[in-house]
Amino acid sequence: MKISPHPQQTIEWMQARAGIPTASEFDNLVSPTGEVRKGKMPTTYLNQKLAEWWIGGPLASLNVFDMEQGRILEEEAIPWYELTYGIAIKRVGLITDNDEMIGCSPDGLIEVDGLDSGIEIKCPAIHTHIGYLLNNRLPDEYIHQVQGSMLVTGRDEWRFVSYRRKLPALVLTVSRDPQYIGALHEALELFLDRFVRGKKRLCELNDGPPKRFQHSAPKPQPAFVSETPS
Repeated sequence: MKISPHPQQTIEWMQARAGIPTASEFDNLVSPTGEVRKGKMPTTYLNQKLAEWWIGGPLASLNVFDMEQGRILEEEAIPWYELTYGIAIKRVGLITDNDEMIGCSPDGLIEVDGLDSGIEIKCPAIHTHIGYLLNNRLPDEYIHQVQGSMLVTGRDEWRFVSYRRKLPALVLTVSRDPQYIGALHEALELFLDRFVRGKKRLCELNDGPPKRFQHSAPKPQPAFVSETPS
């Protein structure tokens, strides 16, 4: 895997992940039960990633709840986990496979005493958190993100945490699901084939690549640190 040095939510991080299918979005390709999606949803996602690639950055969006969740995560949830479990979390930006075709941006990696894991922490609304506590399992809406992160990083387990003030936290260790990972492989192979053909067709219709390639000096690509041989 390769790790970008740029912190999450920075402009450089947004540019690095533009046009790359990432684990948090894999639900556009595979259902929680491991079925490869067909029809409108993966096609809409394809068009979105092609648009990101074309403009060289993210599509405009602003989610106030996500911003608040991120603030709580940084200020409370991650330090709480480190203190409670005595395990340091390594903050990371975008992680890709060695070919830089797919990626994920976990809340951190855990690398201690031979343990290679990662962690995804959520700070949901209080009623949602209570539902997570009562169900005591990985919520369906995050299966794709957790399993997808294991696919990208090659790791065999992941930590999932739901954190909410004044309530117990839900802390789970999730193992790699070979069947679900297989469905992701199949879906991503189909997606990336369509993605390559889509880029080619857009360039043909435009009589060339995007103007950002034609009329601006090439910018240095985000540097990635490779943790495994290519």
